[in-house]
Amino acid sequence: MTDLRPDPDALLDELKREELDAQRGRLKIFFGACAGVGKTYAMLAAARTKQQEGIEVLIGVVETHGRKETAAQLDGLEILPPSQIEYKGRSLSEFDIDKALALKPQLILMDEFAHSNVPGSRHPKRWQDVEELLAAGIDVYTTLNVQHLESLNDVVGQITGIIVRETLPDHVFDMADEVSLVDLPPDELLSRLAAGKVYLPHQAERAVKNFFRKGNLLALRELALRRTADRVDAQMRAYRADQSITPVWHARERLLVCVGPGPGTEKLIRSTKRLAANLDADWIAVYVETPHLQRLPEEQRARILKGLKLAQELGAETTVLGGTELATTLLAYARTRNVSKLVVGKSARSALARLWQGSLVNELTRQSGDVDVYVVAHDLEEDSDKRGKRVHSLLFSDDDDGKTNRGYLAAAAICFATTALNHQLVPYFALSNVIMVHLLAVVLIATRYGRGPGVLASFLSVAAFDFFFVPPQLSFAVSDTQYLLTFIVMLVVALVISQLTARFRFEATIATYRERRTRALYDLGRELASALTASQIIETAVGRLEPLFRAKVMLFIPNSEDQLRAATDYGSAADTGVAQWVFDNLQPAGLGTNTLPSNAALYVPLRAPMRTRGVIALLPEETIHAFLPEQQRMLETCAAQIALALERVHYVEVAQDAIVAMESERLRNSVLSVVSHDLRTPLTTMLGLANMLNSPNLPPEQQADISLSIQDEAMRMNKLVTNLLDMAKLQSGIKLNKEWQLLDEVVGSAVRACERSLRHHHLELKLRHDLPMLEYDAVLIERVLVNLLENAGKYTPAGSHIELSAQHHGGKVTVSVSDDGPGLPANMEQKAFDKFSRGTPESTTPGVGLGLAICRAIIENHGGSIEASNIKPHGARFTFTLPAGTPPALPPEDE
Repeated sequence: MTDLRPDPDALLDELKREELDAQRGRLKIFFGACAGVGKTYAMLAAARTKQQEGIEVLIGVVETHGRKETAAQLDGLEILPPSQIEYKGRSLSEFDIDKALALKPQLILMDEFAHSNVPGSRHPKRWQDVEELLAAGIDVYTTLNVQHLESLNDVVGQITGIIVRETLPDHVFDMADEVSLVDLPPDELLSRLAAGKVYLPHQAERAVKNFFRKGNLLALRELALRRTADRVDAQMRAYRADQSITPVWHARERLLVCVGPGPGTEKLIRSTKRLAANLDADWIAVYVETPHLQRLPEEQRARILKGLKLAQELGAETTVLGGTELATTLLAYARTRNVSKLVVGKSARSALARLWQGSLVNELTRQSGDVDVYVVAHDLEEDSDKRGKRVHSLLFSDDDDGKTNRGYLAAAAICFATTALNHQLVPYFALSNVIMVHLLAVVLIATRYGRGPGVLASFLSVAAFDFFFVPPQLSFAVSDTQYLLTFIVMLVVALVISQLTARFRFEATIATYRERRTRALYDLGRELASALTASQIIETAVGRLEPLFRAKVMLFIPNSEDQLRAATDYGSAADTGVAQWVFDNLQPAGLGTNTLPSNAALYVPLRAPMRTRGVIALLPEETIHAFLPEQQRMLETCAAQIALALERVHYVEVAQDAIVAMESERLRNSVLSVVSHDLRTPLTTMLGLANMLNSPNLPPEQQADISLSIQDEAMRMNKLVTNLLDMAKLQSGIKLNKEWQLLDEVVGSAVRACERSLRHHHLELKLRHDLPMLEYDAVLIERVLVNLLENAGKYTPAGSHIELSAQHHGGKVTVSVSDDGPGLPANMEQKAFDKFSRGTPESTTPGVGLGLAICRAIIENHGGSIEASNIKPHGARFTFTLPAGTPPALPPEDE
């Protein structure tokens, strides 16, 4: 019996998914066979309709390609100005995602979904921009041609002879909430092309001879129609699953063929392939492993595997199911996949065997309902070896062979022990009660050891009861015929109980296997998500996949030249040549494939959305499991997760390198600016003043002024050079010369050093008398105070009030320099301490923006902190702290 109750975990996941979908924007793709069918025009027309309904519409990117009809649709729609990105000496226009997120319209139009962004953009692909817009809750309309789908790229290249470089991962296309097919017959498209409505006349003539040949257009149109139909079919099946609809909807023909261990398997599969081709239908090959088929002779097991492999080669989807009832399991799966026709082979068993064991065809016909059942005749040949070597289950790992063999011995031993126990109970209980003890033993044996030992226990229990307890005892003769009915009922009850117990045990084993598989995928995904480096990903993959597949796992990672290297060490088992072929051709190879099938390992490419990230190889302990569809799909899922993790780590490293490169470029430009402007300006001034000193008629008082100006410019230039050298020293690390001393001394020397720069300001000192001794480098702390005081004088007008205060509180000394000037610009409280940071880009105040960066480096080396803030109603305050510590005890005074 099939359990139709909904899975609570599935319902919870569905609720979470619906909650996330409610917060996410909706994506609509206008899908077409090629350029010129009217995708952009249809998108703009739909957007104008939305605008008339009161929806806020913004055009992010629209390419009209000079088409007047398309350009006319832009009237009345707000267009987002593009951002300009410098690339190879040129300024290129690109979508401004930051401005789009700031405006946050209800609907945004993004033409050419598969477009590659200019290097330097936030995302390398436009579809990644769209994903960020959707995550922000913005609806998106976009356009896409069928040749840009990654899975159809090679097919389109074979048809048209042109390889399209800009592709889109299929999962991005499948995540769209709506796909609108924009279709145009080839003749009409060629007419539009000839009329100059698609390309300019000279471009159109060349296009007709190459890409836009009528045969190409027909093939591309069919691909677009089929891909759209596949999506609609997937949506229909998802809807039926969500609504728990069991009747089959014959919207599209889909066939399911039941693969078994019989001799006519290959003929059955080929017949189904021909039937599917005639009906232009998808088809699925399924093997259902029941308790009866759990262990089969090696020849029959190989026949099943060969049949599944043949079906896969002929284009079928293959799967292995587990269930206790073959017909019920097949029909339940057929209804979940919306299968319209079920194909089975004609039974080769005799009429008596079918009567005794039941007929699959009869059961399917009785339960099929709205599913058509096709019976295919095949040669009625017999198996050459029905008693050959038995092998493990195909569906799950079966480690109970030894346990089952021991089970027969245990069944006999338990029956003997039960008989001995009942011998002690007979004087006190009636025989009808003694029988219950034997039935309990049968239940326990079937639960613990399975069907075979349970059946043996049933017969042994009946025999022991008759021989030892039914008069005449110690004989199988029966004096009272009523005991014959007792024997029959007891045997039937024992057999039924053992069958039911074994069935439940089998179903529990299947459930445990599936739970273990789901848990393995979950654990793998969780650990890969937390991995920060490629080595951690490799370690996680090997550690999780080896016990899951019972195989040695090898990973191959490409270098910068796309040459693979083994990331795991398994000696000669790692065949780098095969792995390189798999990496280059993006096809599996090795064990169980059509390429190098004699190889001991199975090699699978690690395909990520952007590119292939390597190859994973499995060297199984038992080769039979390498061919299983369930295991293959499991491996493909694991490989996809590993590839995504490797790609994520790769782009994190790329982003870090880009940030470092950008920072290095900014610093280089800042240093060049210092050298070219801030150092050149005082040099130019000094040269001019020096030439003026050469004048013979210059009065003495002017000579003194010029000399003083030269001195000021020289001091200014010396300070700039000193700042640059000091920052270089601090970044390379310096050794502090700390000594215990009072703060008053370094404050006094700093004030004296700033007398000239603060001569037009009012400086007030507020140093508390209870300041403790501090351990610090006097030269460097004096430099901090000088920089802060000179900054206050530099960025405030003449006559401003500057205050330097210090106080002791909570184990630290706080020093503040405040002024009543204009204060810091908005959001500059933290940026002010960055290297080469100025108050405003257009500031005319001389300097290179290193003073505060030097202050922060010095204070942090002392174990303190420094911060900046604005004072109301106006003014700025810079505050740094130094740890107070415990000064050493003073030596005793000599008497």
